[in-house]
Amino acid sequence: RLTPPRRRAGGAEADDDADAHADASAGGSGGGFEYLDHTADVQLHSWGPTLEVAFAESAVAMCNYMVPLGPMLEEPLLCRTVQAQAHDLHSLLFTFLDELLFIFHTELFVCCGVRLDAIDRAAWSLTGRCIGAKYIDGKHPKGTEVKAITYSAMQVHEHAAAADAARAAEVFVIVDI
Repeated sequence: RLTPPRRRAGGAEADDDADAHADASAGGSGGGFEYLDHTADVQLHSWGPTLEVAFAESAVAMCNYMVPLGPMLEEPLLCRTVQAQAHDLHSLLFTFLDELLFIFHTELFVCCGVRLDAIDRAAWSLTGRCIGAKYIDGKHPKGTEVKAITYSAMQVHEHAAAADAARAAEVFVIVDI
Protein backbone atom coordinates (compact mmCIF):
# COMPACT_ATOMS: atom_id res chain seq x y z
CA ARG A 1 0.00 0.00 0.00
CA LEU A 2 1.29 3.42 -0.95
CA THR A 3 0.84 6.05 1.73
CA PRO A 4 1.43 9.78 1.51
CA PRO A 5 4.20 11.42 3.52
CA ARG A 6 3.33 12.16 7.14
CA ARG A 7 6.55 13.01 8.98
CA ARG A 8 9.45 15.41 8.88
CA ALA A 9 12.76 13.91 7.91
CA GLY A 10 14.56 16.93 9.37
CA GLY A 11 18.14 17.74 8.71
CA ALA A 12 20.87 19.83 10.19
CA GLU A 13 20.54 22.14 7.21
CA ALA A 14 16.82 22.80 7.78
CA ASP A 15 15.90 26.33 8.81
CA ASP A 16 12.70 28.32 9.37
CA ASP A 17 12.22 28.77 5.62
CA ALA A 18 12.36 25.00 5.22
CA ASP A 19 9.07 24.84 7.16
CA ALA A 20 7.45 26.41 4.09
CA HIS A 21 8.72 23.34 2.27
CA ALA A 22 8.24 20.89 5.16
CA ASP A 23 10.41 17.81 4.67
CA ALA A 24 8.45 14.62 4.12
CA SER A 25 9.02 10.94 3.61
CA ALA A 26 8.08 8.66 0.73
CA GLY A 27 5.40 6.66 2.46
CA GLY A 28 7.16 5.86 5.74
CA SER A 29 10.03 4.27 3.84
CA GLY A 30 12.78 4.97 6.34
CA GLY A 31 14.30 7.60 4.07
CA GLY A 32 14.36 11.35 4.13
CA PHE A 33 15.60 14.49 2.46
CA GLU A 34 16.93 17.95 3.08
CA TYR A 35 17.63 21.08 1.06
CA LEU A 36 21.22 22.30 0.78
CA ASP A 37 22.14 25.80 -0.31
CA HIS A 38 23.72 26.21 -3.71
CA THR A 39 24.56 29.37 -5.62
CA ALA A 40 21.36 30.50 -7.40
CA ASP A 41 19.90 26.97 -7.21
CA VAL A 42 19.03 24.36 -4.60
CA GLN A 43 20.58 20.97 -3.99
CA LEU A 44 18.30 18.11 -2.99
CA HIS A 45 19.96 15.57 -0.70
CA SER A 46 17.95 12.41 -0.16
CA TRP A 47 18.65 9.07 1.41
CA GLY A 48 17.13 5.72 2.20
CA PRO A 49 17.85 2.09 2.95
CA THR A 50 17.75 1.36 -0.81
CA LEU A 51 18.47 3.30 -3.95
CA GLU A 52 14.79 3.11 -4.89
CA VAL A 53 13.86 4.86 -1.64
CA ALA A 54 16.55 7.51 -2.12
CA PHE A 55 15.26 8.20 -5.67
CA ALA A 56 11.68 8.40 -4.34
CA GLU A 57 12.75 10.82 -1.61
CA SER A 58 14.38 13.05 -4.27
CA ALA A 59 11.07 13.17 -6.11
CA VAL A 60 9.14 14.10 -2.97
CA ALA A 61 11.78 16.73 -2.10
CA MET A 62 11.48 18.33 -5.55
CA CYS A 63 7.68 18.41 -5.47
CA ASN A 64 7.66 19.70 -1.89
CA TYR A 65 9.97 22.53 -2.91
CA MET A 66 7.54 23.57 -5.67
CA VAL A 67 4.35 23.14 -3.63
CA PRO A 68 4.31 22.57 0.14
CA LEU A 69 2.81 19.10 0.44
CA GLY A 70 0.89 19.51 3.71
CA PRO A 71 -2.16 21.25 2.15
CA MET A 72 -2.08 18.88 -0.83
CA LEU A 73 -2.79 15.95 1.51
CA GLU A 74 -6.19 17.50 2.30
CA GLU A 75 -7.24 17.01 -1.34
CA PRO A 76 -8.65 13.82 -2.89
CA LEU A 77 -5.53 11.76 -3.57
CA LEU A 78 -4.87 10.26 -6.97
CA CYS A 79 -2.50 7.48 -7.90
CA ARG A 80 -0.58 7.30 -11.15
CA THR A 81 2.15 5.18 -12.65
CA VAL A 82 5.48 6.73 -13.57
CA GLN A 83 8.20 5.18 -15.74
CA ALA A 84 11.66 6.22 -16.82
CA GLN A 85 14.38 4.70 -18.96
CA ALA A 86 17.91 5.92 -19.55
CA HIS A 87 21.47 4.78 -20.36
CA ASP A 88 23.03 4.81 -16.85
CA LEU A 89 22.17 5.47 -13.21
CA HIS A 90 22.68 9.25 -13.27
CA SER A 91 20.63 9.69 -16.43
CA LEU A 92 17.92 7.46 -14.89
CA LEU A 93 17.66 9.79 -11.88
CA PHE A 94 17.59 12.80 -14.22
CA THR A 95 14.91 11.26 -16.47
CA PHE A 96 12.76 10.17 -13.50
CA LEU A 97 12.77 13.63 -11.90
CA ASP A 98 12.33 15.31 -15.28
CA GLU A 99 9.26 13.15 -15.94
CA LEU A 100 7.71 14.24 -12.64
CA LEU A 101 8.53 17.87 -13.41
CA PHE A 102 6.90 17.48 -16.84
CA ILE A 103 3.78 15.93 -15.27
CA PHE A 104 3.56 18.82 -12.81
CA HIS A 105 3.88 21.47 -15.54
CA THR A 106 1.46 19.81 -17.96
CA GLU A 107 -1.14 18.25 -15.63
CA LEU A 108 -0.59 20.18 -12.36
CA PHE A 109 -0.24 16.82 -10.60
CA VAL A 110 1.77 17.20 -7.39
CA CYS A 111 3.47 14.01 -6.31
CA CYS A 112 3.20 13.66 -2.51
CA GLY A 113 4.56 10.13 -2.17
CA VAL A 114 6.39 7.63 -4.37
CA ARG A 115 6.93 3.90 -4.26
CA LEU A 116 9.39 2.56 -6.84
CA ASP A 117 9.74 -1.04 -7.94
CA ALA A 118 13.29 -2.36 -8.20
CA ILE A 119 15.53 -0.39 -10.54
CA ASP A 120 16.36 -2.55 -13.55
CA ARG A 121 20.11 -2.06 -13.95
CA ALA A 122 20.29 -4.14 -17.13
CA ALA A 123 17.77 -1.93 -18.96
CA TRP A 124 18.38 1.19 -16.81
CA SER A 125 14.67 1.62 -16.20
CA LEU A 126 12.28 2.08 -13.32
CA THR A 127 8.56 1.92 -12.74
CA GLY A 128 6.66 3.16 -9.76
CA ARG A 129 3.52 4.68 -8.39
CA CYS A 130 3.00 8.25 -7.29
CA ILE A 131 0.26 9.39 -4.98
CA GLY A 132 -0.67 13.03 -5.15
CA ALA A 133 -3.25 15.65 -5.96
CA LYS A 134 -4.08 18.32 -8.52
CA TYR A 135 -2.59 21.74 -7.78
CA ILE A 136 -5.12 24.57 -7.86
CA ASP A 137 -3.62 28.04 -8.23
CA GLY A 138 -5.01 30.40 -5.62
CA LYS A 139 -6.10 27.54 -3.36
CA HIS A 140 -2.77 25.86 -2.66
CA PRO A 141 0.33 27.68 -1.48
CA LYS A 142 3.17 28.10 -3.94
CA GLY A 143 6.74 27.16 -3.21
CA THR A 144 9.60 27.92 -5.58
CA GLU A 145 9.40 27.07 -9.26
CA VAL A 146 11.76 24.35 -10.38
CA LYS A 147 12.73 25.10 -13.98
CA ALA A 148 14.90 22.08 -14.70
CA ILE A 149 16.84 19.15 -13.34
CA THR A 150 20.61 19.39 -13.80
CA TYR A 151 23.53 16.98 -13.99
CA SER A 152 25.73 19.52 -12.19
CA ALA A 153 27.35 17.88 -9.14
CA MET A 154 24.88 14.97 -9.35
CA GLN A 155 25.93 12.15 -7.04
CA VAL A 156 24.47 8.69 -6.41
CA HIS A 157 26.04 6.69 -3.59
CA GLU A 158 25.38 3.19 -2.36
CA HIS A 159 27.15 2.34 0.88
CA ALA A 160 27.54 -1.43 1.24
CA ALA A 161 28.55 -1.23 4.90
CA ALA A 162 26.66 1.86 6.01
CA ALA A 163 26.74 2.50 9.76
CA ASP A 164 23.19 3.88 9.44
CA ALA A 165 21.04 1.47 7.40
CA ALA A 166 18.57 4.30 6.69
CA ARG A 167 21.37 6.01 4.72
CA ALA A 168 22.64 3.01 2.77
CA ALA A 169 21.85 4.97 -0.42
CA GLU A 170 22.23 8.72 -0.91
CA VAL A 171 21.42 11.01 -3.80
CA PHE A 172 22.46 14.62 -4.43
CA VAL A 173 20.88 16.54 -7.30
CA ILE A 174 20.82 20.25 -8.11
CA VAL A 175 17.63 21.69 -9.55
CA ASP A 176 17.49 24.99 -11.41
CA ILE A 177 15.16 27.47 -9.72
